[in-house]
Amino acid sequence: MQKQITAQAITEAMQMEFVDNEGTSTPLAASFEFTTSDPYAVSILFQGEPTPVRWTFARDLLIEGFYEPTGDGDVHVWPCLSAEGNAVVILELNSPSGEVLIQASSRAVSTFIRQMLDLVPQGAEADLLDFDTELTQLLSA
Repeated sequence: MQKQITAQAITEAMQMEFVDNEGTSTPLAASFEFTTSDPYAVSILFQGEPTPVRWTFARDLLIEGFYEPTGDGDVHVWPCLSAEGNAVVILELNSPSGEVLIQASSRAVSTFIRQMLDLVPQGAEADLLDFDTELTQLLSA
């Protein structure tokens, strides 16, 4: 019997801030994205020129990093206070071409996390995947 899976998505647009080495913040339009077709991941789409940039990483990093520092490798997430004393979530993104520090309002990130967990609770991710189909597609490529 084959599973019938219908993808649903959540997008939360928000004003984030790029934080440079001196601690100066520059506004940055971005959005968090989550889709049930990839239930273990979350993406951030940065609206930039000349083309938008998408970072995709484990959704558990965002959930855990909202409460405490977490992450190994290319993505680190932790709660913090902005220079103005507002609660923010910091995302440190590392790539071969460099490192960037982004901060987002804790309130906006909390709203996104809550919507994401309402759609797919932690531990229910595997229920949305059809591993046989995924494996067949992987092996046929």
